[in-house]
Amino acid sequence: MSSSSWPAARELAYAAGAALQRTIITRPLQEAVGQVLAADLAARYPIPHCATSAMDGYAVSGPGGWDLVDARVDHRADPGMLSAGQAARIVTGGVVPAGCTAILRSEQSLLRGTALTATTEPIPGVDIRPAGREAAVGEMLIGAGALLTPGLVAVAAIAGYDEIETVGCPPVRLLFTGDEVIASGTPAPGQVRDSFGPVLPACTRFLGGVPAGAQRIGDDRALTIAALDSPEARSAQLIISTGGTGHSDIDHLRPAAAALGAEVLIDSIDMRPGHPAMLSRFPDGRLLAALPGNPLAALMALMTLVEPILRGATGRPASAPCMAVSALEIQPLPGRHRLVPARWVAAGGVDALAPAEHVASAMMRGLGEADAILVLPPHGVAQGAPVPYLPLPW
Repeated sequence: MSSSSWPAARELAYAAGAALQRTIITRPLQEAVGQVLAADLAARYPIPHCATSAMDGYAVSGPGGWDLVDARVDHRADPGMLSAGQAARIVTGGVVPAGCTAILRSEQSLLRGTALTATTEPIPGVDIRPAGREAAVGEMLIGAGALLTPGLVAVAAIAGYDEIETVGCPPVRLLFTGDEVIASGTPAPGQVRDSFGPVLPACTRFLGGVPAGAQRIGDDRALTIAALDSPEARSAQLIISTGGTGHSDIDHLRPAAAALGAEVLIDSIDMRPGHPAMLSRFPDGRLLAALPGNPLAALMALMTLVEPILRGATGRPASAPCMAVSALEIQPLPGRHRLVPARWVAAGGVDALAPAEHVASAMMRGLGEADAILVLPPHGVAQGAPVPYLPLPW
């Protein structure tokens, strides 16, 4: 297969994620924050559902003055009725009585006995919140695929919902490969510390998946096939692997996936770092996002493949890079996008992004100190020109 461009790879990954089978979970409102809405949510009744007062003061009928009736309008369902020339005390949120033409604010009123006058005559309809002012019955309030923030959950509560249908996050199995990788201690020459194990479960959650366990194996063909075909791997919808994506005798991800009948969707990506990343689909529908072994390359490939896969899998819209100002001129790299950890700097009176230091494919310091990921197009970027970037998921 030919190599995919960076934008095309993201589109293919999103489509592959969207094709995964979704589970719908009904959650009470207090458990819905951070979840993805499964279906459009519409108002079950007008919002507000009845006319209410926007201020403390007096509900008045007709022009002043008024005779204060012996009543106080609060949140009762039936606040009664006012005749012309009458007024009743009312609180913010109180149901407006029939016959009310305006709300006279407390600070604009003068009361002597039961005689009420206005220091400033209220405009008809002022400070009355009419029924349906915010939303009509049946009006769509939140679209399917929305990430439910506290504000959106509050909207659902106001709209009359006690629980919400949400998309279940897909289970993700992690597979770490490499004879040279050690999980603790000081590496000897020829060894490297594992930088994936401590962070990939958290990255998976940040991007919208549910970690479903992890396995570490050496560079062995049979072990790789067994790990991809284990009961735990089969119970996941997505497998994320690290290492072994090359074409040497000790790289086993590609032949192992092929031995299990996997279809290659993305053979490699025209990007740096992360070119050897691969996306495959097994006959049962599971996806394999195979990331390179170099730490920075793997995480740039994670943002290229796994981020759109999990957005598609949870019904969220595909993301697009944000735009910033480039603090520096960056030379072209024909045929390849470059993903570079970057930091915000002041440049010419504006906030701009500049590449961080220590951003080689095997380095992590640059990403650890980064504010964003520059997405540099093959034709390069002029200083002060617009440049795309990806927000960090954390």
